[in-house]
Amino acid sequence: MEILLVDDEPLELDQLEYLISRKFPNWKIHMAPDASKASHIIKQHDISLVFLDIQLPGKTGLELAMELSRSHSMDIIMVTAFQNFDYIQTSLRLGVIDYITKPVIEDELNQVLARYEKMGRYSEQIINALKIIHQEYPEKLTLNYLASKIHINSAYLSRKFHEEVGMGFSEYLNDYRLKQAQKMLIDYPDLNISAISDKCGFNSQHYFSQMFRKATGFSPRDYRMKELKL
Repeated sequence: MEILLVDDEPLELDQLEYLISRKFPNWKIHMAPDASKASHIIKQHDISLVFLDIQLPGKTGLELAMELSRSHSMDIIMVTAFQNFDYIQTSLRLGVIDYITKPVIEDELNQVLARYEKMGRYSEQIINALKIIHQEYPEKLTLNYLASKIHINSAYLSRKFHEEVGMGFSEYLNDYRLKQAQKMLIDYPDLNISAISDKCGFNSQHYFSQMFRKATGFSPRDYRMKELKL
C-alpha cells in the first residue's frame, strides 16, 4: 500500500512518517511539502491514502482535497491544528473520511489507521465499497446505491461484504457512523446532539440515541460528560 503525507512542516512530516511506518513497516510512504508536489507524486504512484494538512502554502489542503475527490479514488484524512467545526464540515462535504489534530497523538492516529489493518485481506470490490462508505457516510447510503457505484449486483455485494468484513452492510455503516459520532462528541463539546446525529447520517436524533446507547451503554450526552469529565 502506498500513502502520501502532505505538510509544509518537516518535523510534522517526520513524526507522522515515524508513527505510521512503525505500525505498517511494509507501506511505502511518500511525502510532499505542498499541493504542487503532492499532485506530482499522485500522478506517478498508486496512492491509496493521503494525510493532508489543511494549512499549506499556495493551494490549501481543502482545495487539494476537493481536486482529489473529483478525480481520484483514494481515502483522505485531514490533519489540522484548528478545533474548528467549519473546517471539518467542509472536509466531510469533500469526501474526507476522517481527521486528526496536531500535535498528532499516537493513540488517536492508531484509531484512524485501525480500519486499514484488514485491507490486505479484502477484495478490490470490498475495498472500493469501504472507501465509498468512509467518504459518504453522512449521506443516505443504500446497498443498491453502493452496488451501482462499484458496478456489481446488490445481492452479490451483500453476500461478499458479509463474507469478507464479517458483518452486513447496514451493520458496518451504522458502526462506522457511531464511531464518527463518538469522536465528534469529544472534539466538539459545544455541538448539540441533534447536529451530530444529522452530520453522521442518522435519520433522527431518537434513533441515533438508541443506537448509541446500544453500542456504548451510554446516551450521547452521558458519554460526552464521562469522556470530558464534566
